Amino acid sequence: MPIIDQHIFDPSTVFKNPHVSTFYPYFLRKFANLPYTRVREELPDGDFIDLDWMKQNGNNKLVILLHGLEGSSNSQYVRGAAEMLFPLGWDVCSFNHRSCSGELNRKLEMYHSGFTRDLAHVTTKYSQEYDSVIIIGYSLGGNVALKYLGEGSYTLPHQLKLVISFSVPADLEGGSIKLTKWYNKAYTYEFLKTLKVKITQKAKVFPEIELKYLPKLKELMDFDEYYTAPIHGFKDAKDYYDKSNSKQFLEQINIPAFLINALDDPFLSDSCHPFEIARQSKYLHFIPLNYGGHVGFIEKRNSYFSDQLVLNILDQFL
Repeated sequence: MPIIDQHIFDPSTVFKNPHVSTFYPYFLRKFANLPYTRVREELPDGDFIDLDWMKQNGNNKLVILLHGLEGSSNSQYVRGAAEMLFPLGWDVCSFNHRSCSGELNRKLEMYHSGFTRDLAHVTTKYSQEYDSVIIIGYSLGGNVALKYLGEGSYTLPHQLKLVISFSVPADLEGGSIKLTKWYNKAYTYEFLKTLKVKITQKAKVFPEIELKYLPKLKELMDFDEYYTAPIHGFKDAKDYYDKSNSKQFLEQINIPAFLINALDDPFLSDSCHPFEIARQSKYLHFIPLNYGGHVGFIEKRNSYFSDQLVLNILDQFL
């Protein structure tokens, strides 16, 4: 597919700063109260995830929303998409990955960038109730969604019409290296703060988790080396990145998929932007934007280009 013109997004001057674009919606985006109903989804392996639903009688369309690392159904980008799509006739299923709903999950394994099993379960189960289903994933959630499409581990339900993903670390190793840059220290600190709390709580239930590594956690890749990888059956962080990145599966995608990355995203390496793969693909649409930060895409106060892109894509493909 042709690469969409990266100049189509021209935000106001202050939001051309990638860090302003990243931080502003996190702290200042405004929402109405969403009528979420929480449903605990029991999983085949004995664990659970919490799904936050918005449903309306007569709707025959479902959007599944996937948050990023240490986010939740209340992440600003998830809430923004839910608030926009629900009045347009979409039932909304907002994911909380394992351990992200405010309660630790039961199993040793939690969630990670390549953990597609829960998405496959939910998509297969609930697609039966709708004519059309789409998935919108953000950051880690975008990587999970694209990997789910392309890895070939699951039979995709015929109701699944397309996937839209934003700010995707399609090359996980490259993105993790980028996060070690000095200007990303604040982001790394916030990620590690909540991850350390979770792993400390998990160790109370699973004594095989060794907390002696906590003082060594300076970068996100340290957490992946000492905790994400061994907990989820990988040899080390590199093995986890190599097996879990969505980039290697993009060529196998066979339904319409959109990957929207900001070229100024402080979290993403150049290797996360799949220009050549998209040029060769019949189904993958890559939209590189000059601005947007990480899951920001704000044009001006309370106006988000990412939301408009979603509406444009749905108008064209559904």
